[in-house]
Amino acid sequence: MRYESDPRLNTKTLSLRNYLVIFLAIVFVCSFCTGIYIIQYDTDGNTADKVYTFLPSLAYILFISTVVLFLFAMIHNHVIMQPVRRLSEATRKVTQGDFSVIIPPLRRDGKKDEFELLYEDFNAMTAELASTEMLKKDFIANVSHELKTPLAVIQNYATILQRNELNESEQREYAAKIADAADRLSILVSNILQISRLENQKIAVSSKPYNLSEQLCRCALGFEQVWEEKEISFETDLDQNIIVGSDEELLDIVWNNLISNALKFTPQGGTVSITAKREDNRAVVTVNDTGCGMDSKEKRHIFDKFYQADPSRATKGNGLGLAMVKEILILTDGSIFVDSKPGEGSSFRVSIPLQYGAAKNAVL
Repeated sequence: MRYESDPRLNTKTLSLRNYLVIFLAIVFVCSFCTGIYIIQYDTDGNTADKVYTFLPSLAYILFISTVVLFLFAMIHNHVIMQPVRRLSEATRKVTQGDFSVIIPPLRRDGKKDEFELLYEDFNAMTAELASTEMLKKDFIANVSHELKTPLAVIQNYATILQRNELNESEQREYAAKIADAADRLSILVSNILQISRLENQKIAVSSKPYNLSEQLCRCALGFEQVWEEKEISFETDLDQNIIVGSDEELLDIVWNNLISNALKFTPQGGTVSITAKREDNRAVVTVNDTGCGMDSKEKRHIFDKFYQADPSRATKGNGLGLAMVKEILILTDGSIFVDSKPGEGSSFRVSIPLQYGAAKNAVL
C-alpha cells in the first residue's frame, strides 16, 4: 500500500533550515570534543601547533557531521516518519467513511514495538466502526421493511374498501385487517422508541421491593388464552418468598417477552415451564419451552435488533423483544443465558440481584 504525503501540509516535516540547525549542532559537538582531545593530549604548550593540528581535524569533523546528518535523516524518515505517514493516511480514509482500512504490520519477525501495538489498536477500532456502521445500515433496512409491511396492508385494504360492490361483512373484515395492521405499526414504533431510550440510557430506573413470584404469575396469566388455545401445558415452580428490589415495570417487559416467545415457538400440545429460585444474592428465573430450538448461529444473533430466527417471518413479531430484554437487564444489573438445541426447545436463564444498586436509581 502506498502512502503519499498529506496535501494539507504546507511544509515538509524537516525543512532545510531544520537540517542546517541539526548539522551545526553536530559540528559544534564534534569540534568541541576534538578540541578537548587535542588540548588534553598535546602537552608541549605550543598553541600554534595545536591550531595547525586542529585545522585538518576540522575537515574530518565536517565529513563526519555530514555522514551523521545523513544517517539521522534516513532513520528519521524510515523509522519514525514512515509509520506515522501510514497511520495518518489510514486515519484520513477512516474520516472519509472507509472503515475497511487495515494497516499491515511493519515488522516481519513477528515482534511488536510501540508502532505495531498502535496499528493493532487502530485496526481493532476500524473493525468496531465497520461493525457499527453495518448495524446502522441493517437497522435502517429492517425498520424500512417492518414499516413497509403494515403500511402496504393498510393501503391495499383501504383501496379495496373504496369499491362500492363490497357487502357489509366484507367491509368489516377489511376494516379489521386495517386495524390489525395499524396496531402492529403502533407496537413497532413504540418498541423502536423504547429500545432507543434504553440504548441511550434515558430510562428512569427505579428500585422498590416487590414479590418476584407474584409478578411472574401475573405476567403468565396474561397469556392464559394463548396456552389454552394451543393446548400447551404451562408449569411453574416458584419460590414464593423471593423479594427483589428492582424496577418492576421494566422487568414486566422482560418476563412478558420471554413467556411470549416460549408460547410462540412451542407447538400444539407442548410444554412451557417457569422456575424461580434464590442463588446467593441473586434471583434466578428460567423459562423453558419444548419448541423448535435454535442452532449456534441463531443463538449468536437472537439479541440483535430485528433479528428473527424464522426467515419467512411467518410468526408475528418484529425482532425487538429480546433486544429490549438485553438492554433492560444491562440497566438493572441483570444477565441472561440461553441454552438451546434444534428440535429440543430453548431455556432462557435470567439472573437479577435481590437488591438493585442504589447508585443506579437515578435517571441514567
